[in-house]
Amino acid sequence: MNNIKIITSTTREGRKGISVANWITGLAKQNNKYAIELLDLAEINLPFMDEPYHPRLQKYQHEHTKKWSETIRTADAFIIVLAEYNFGFPAPIKNAIDYLYNEWMNKPVAFVSYGGVSGGLRSTQMLKQVLTAVHMMPVVDQVNIPFFANHIDNNGIFVPNETVTKSAEVMLKELERWSEALKAMRTA
Repeated sequence: MNNIKIITSTTREGRKGISVANWITGLAKQNNKYAIELLDLAEINLPFMDEPYHPRLQKYQHEHTKKWSETIRTADAFIIVLAEYNFGFPAPIKNAIDYLYNEWMNKPVAFVSYGGVSGGLRSTQMLKQVLTAVHMMPVVDQVNIPFFANHIDNNGIFVPNETVTKSAEVMLKELERWSEALKAMRTA
């Protein structure tokens, strides 16, 4: 069974992306091939990177880093629910990535991005560069949700259209294939 961690990218009060994260978490949980965990960076509340040593050394001094390391180490794959802020990715997701190094290696990552006209595509393209630097494998199939606020109902629940749902189903299958393919590299 693949252990997939779904990570939010924003922490600000009043954020809407958590509804997108809840939707993709629910969709992924429908497949019993996956053990799914939603990691909400607002709840995890990592401070701005405060470790004195480079993460490659894994000489973590703070309990929040040790806990974050263990959470990420146990994952086989990731889905990042990614907002777009000013044509780029939000600072909290970069901070969460920068805390670690080895724990990310040889693991696939997929994206459910959201925003205005670009659907978060610009932030996704930028974040892929960061993730390949920590030896992650971004999968090609992803979900982009333009004008995502139009898909949030009066109760704050994200309601996808058929295209978004089909894109997510394809992405999940692709993520599963990459997770299996990279398993040998993770255990070597």
